[in-house]
Amino acid sequence: MDQKTRIYFWYVVLAVFGILLLQDVIAQKPHVTTVAYSEFEDYLRSDQLSEVVITSQYVQGTLKGGNGEQPQHVIAVRVDPALAEQLSKYNVKVAGVVEDTFLSDLMSWLLPTLFFVAIWMFLIRRMAEKQGLGGGAMSIGKSKAKVYLETDTKVTFEDVAGVDEAKAELEEIVNFLKEPKGYGRLGARMPKGILLVGPPGTGKTLFARAVAGEAGVPFFSINGSEFVEMFVGVGAARVRDLFEQARKQAPAIIFIDELDALGRARGAYPGLGGHDEKEQTLNQLLSELDGFDPRDGLVLLAATNRPEILDQALLRAGRFDRQVLVDRPDKGGRLAILQVHIRKAKVADDVDLAQIAALTPGFSGADIENLVNEAALLATRRGADAVTLEDFNQAIERIVAGLEKKNRLLNPHERNVVAFHEMGHALVAMSLPGTDEVHKVSIIPRGVGALGYTIQRPTEDRFLMSRTELQNKMAVLLGGRAAEALIFDEVSTGAADDLAKATDIARAMVTRFGMVEALGQIAYEVEPQQFLSPAPERVRHYSEETASKIDSAVHDLIDKAFDAATNILREKRDILNAAAAGLLEKETLSGKELGQYLHRHSK
Repeated sequence: MDQKTRIYFWYVVLAVFGILLLQDVIAQKPHVTTVAYSEFEDYLRSDQLSEVVITSQYVQGTLKGGNGEQPQHVIAVRVDPALAEQLSKYNVKVAGVVEDTFLSDLMSWLLPTLFFVAIWMFLIRRMAEKQGLGGGAMSIGKSKAKVYLETDTKVTFEDVAGVDEAKAELEEIVNFLKEPKGYGRLGARMPKGILLVGPPGTGKTLFARAVAGEAGVPFFSINGSEFVEMFVGVGAARVRDLFEQARKQAPAIIFIDELDALGRARGAYPGLGGHDEKEQTLNQLLSELDGFDPRDGLVLLAATNRPEILDQALLRAGRFDRQVLVDRPDKGGRLAILQVHIRKAKVADDVDLAQIAALTPGFSGADIENLVNEAALLATRRGADAVTLEDFNQAIERIVAGLEKKNRLLNPHERNVVAFHEMGHALVAMSLPGTDEVHKVSIIPRGVGALGYTIQRPTEDRFLMSRTELQNKMAVLLGGRAAEALIFDEVSTGAADDLAKATDIARAMVTRFGMVEALGQIAYEVEPQQFLSPAPERVRHYSEETASKIDSAVHDLIDKAFDAATNILREKRDILNAAAAGLLEKETLSGKELGQYLHRHSK
């Protein structure tokens, strides 16, 4: 019931009440006359009354022989009998007056009621705010989408870089929104829904806002989790209201972020029943997708980083029938993103952005934005006039390895172990072909548990790795453990993370890549998460005998990698000792300084 309807309802109630009261007054008025109290006593003394009715304030008498044309009753306000008798001696007219207590009586009834109603509304509103309903109880079915106009969006494709293929896909949407009728002149129609998929931080939400900014249309933005509340039916009502608002302002864009919060596959959790609130909301969304015509200028965009758990009904043709991959950028993409973000920072002229892009493999757009901000903060902290390359290097280390913990003091033996451990990684990496270049080695503790770190940076983006490269990568990971065993004749707990990573590589080589001849060209396991497909079940499709062979093959690969690392370090033990001593002295060595140690002792 909206505000206008409530007002009309109370008008009707008051009108009916007034009519009934007026009828009662009209019916009684011809038959009752009000007289003074002294006149009422005269009626009594002259025996003209047949019946008297006494109330707390009035006395009413019924006249003898009354008819329909004359008053049948007389009524007077009561006066104290002793006072009336005293006043009758002076031949005056005695009349009582009733004090008007209507207002006080009304307030005595109305104020407590209003007080309790106010408390009730306050509690209801607080409960609604805690549940994210907002507003009053009548607004819980309203959409909570934030509406941005063209002037509010202020994001265009110039602000988005690094993923040119996705940008080209979305430029088509912009052209359609600008000219929806002309775009379908050959009978084609635009997809009803476009799903932006990709890892977190790659710019999916930014892409959607850029589409709205380029097209110059209203942009309805809402998170998938904002549809579902504690009340049954609220989510479905909000979906209906969202599409209704968008239709009124078409052409427009509806953007649902984190779609996986709303569109999780139905029946994925059978123990919870099949008709919970999320499923009702999803059913309503499917119905709305079937019900609107994209030729009206309404486009639905959604974003998720977990497409494998979405309901298949969402991804069928005619609903979200186009998936646009917004992946982590390559080296050229990272360079383009850096050029966008340094507009807001004062960077030194000699900073080579291409070098920074090469040092940040695997960084998403959000990571690069954070990198520029961290570098600017570091430069500001030391009072510099511009951000230098060293600021970017320190920011990369801070993001990758964590914050330096210079107050975490290690005893001399621990520092010695950490120095040889890290130099073991570095020397094996510098000795094997095809490994990533060593950028820096440090024994300054960082992050939560890292007592030292070795940073390697690839010279180019890689998408395929050979068996030899994977074996070399395992050897580099086990180089720290090999150095400890070679120098101290014992091992420590510092290689726990290295062992886990090396084991993962070896198991993948055996079970997924078919790189062990004894087990054949067979994939015994699948990748943990396959993009844009349902999550695979963890079911073992091989016998115990095969499982034993897999364990043995993994064991052999790890042993070979460890032996390879040990042999390299044994041959270059002098270099290992000298470089570890230099690392203990300086605490940090660059890749160039490590090369000098290697060159000096190789002669």
